[in-house]
Amino acid sequence: MKASLLFVLACTAVLALGARADSPEDSKALVQKVQELAQKVSAMTKDAFSRVRESEAAQQARQWLSDNAELAKQRLVWLKEQLAELLKKTPAP
Repeated sequence: MKASLLFVLACTAVLALGARADSPEDSKALVQKVQELAQKVSAMTKDAFSRVRESEAAQQARQWLSDNAELAKQRLVWLKEQLAELLKKTPAP
C-alpha cells in the first residue's frame, strides 16, 4: 500500500474515532490507538525502504552508476571542449 493511502486511512480513522470520543478516557484511548498506528506505519515504511535498498535491482543500479560515472564525466569534458571550440570559430555579430 502506498504511504499516502495509509496516511489518508489513518486520518479518516482518527476523525471517525474522534467523533465518537465522548469522555477523556475515550480520548486517551484514541491517542494511544493513533500512536500505535503511527508506529506500525513507520515500521512498515522502514521495512519497505530496506527491502528496496537491498534488492538486486537497486544493487545493480548502484553498480551501473558507479561504473559509468567516470565515463559520463569524460564525455561531459569532451562536450565542453567541443562547445568551446565551436564558440571560438563562430564570428561575433
